[in-house]
Amino acid sequence: MEKQAALREAMDMPDPHFPIKVHRCRAKWPGQPIFRHHWHAHIEILVFMKGEASVTCGNVVMKAGAGDIIVVNSNELHSLIAQSEDLFYYALICDPSLLHSRSTDAVETKFITPLIQNRLLFCNKIGSDETLRACLLTLIGELDRRETGYELAVKSQLYGLLALLVRSHTATSLAAEEYLERMRRLKRFDPVFRRIEESYRESLTIEELARTAGLSRFHFSRLFKELTGKTVTDYVNAVRIDMSEQLLRSTPLTLSEIAELTGFNDIYYFSRMFKKYKNVPPSEWRRNV
Repeated sequence: MEKQAALREAMDMPDPHFPIKVHRCRAKWPGQPIFRHHWHAHIEILVFMKGEASVTCGNVVMKAGAGDIIVVNSNELHSLIAQSEDLFYYALICDPSLLHSRSTDAVETKFITPLIQNRLLFCNKIGSDETLRACLLTLIGELDRRETGYELAVKSQLYGLLALLVRSHTATSLAAEEYLERMRRLKRFDPVFRRIEESYRESLTIEELARTAGLSRFHFSRLFKELTGKTVTDYVNAVRIDMSEQLLRSTPLTLSEIAELTGFNDIYYFSRMFKKYKNVPPSEWRRNV
């Protein structure tokens, strides 16, 4: 298997001079990790059209389904796992600097600068908001069709979208010191998550991972739980189970072989953990694929 990419995602844009794009995302099976924990400087908005998913933003796990909107703030750790095979959603990804203006007016000072500096944060899960949803779908349509002047229409819709979010879905505004501390934590834990993704088959100790982050065991464990909502053991086991699920689906390997390949030396412990995370034993899961 290829090594996983770094936790911080390098976000390519079709047009670097107009940094916004949309992806159409689908699931092939329930339990499929669509993307693992990562973060980027761009704002990402997920518009769910069909099916269900489990989305983690920071250390909060949310269920999302048709009609829901998820806002991933800039520099926010996030992941998504499909909960149904008919999952379909749009992922709108935008560099907030697209809204930047050279003039220092009230809009720039009160909204755009705090947004670019990641001090203006929005609620992650937005339920039934038809006005916001219509604005997003109009924006996506403009990006799809790319008719003459679509840049004007997109930028206009983005300002309207920002107004709707500010009025009804603002979570908090971070002070500059809070923002800097958040960035320090993300960068400090980058090598830790890379180590887990690359070496989940190995016996990873909390002491080893704490040394990677340059922290004591106590502070490492506390900050890891704050960032992910999971203990180190739970997080590593979740990665292993996700990998074992892919092997169960795509290979004829025995349960013992899969357990060993994904870092479980005891098949009984593997089966117990698989049932804990997937609600069914691995043998039953494979029969039902």
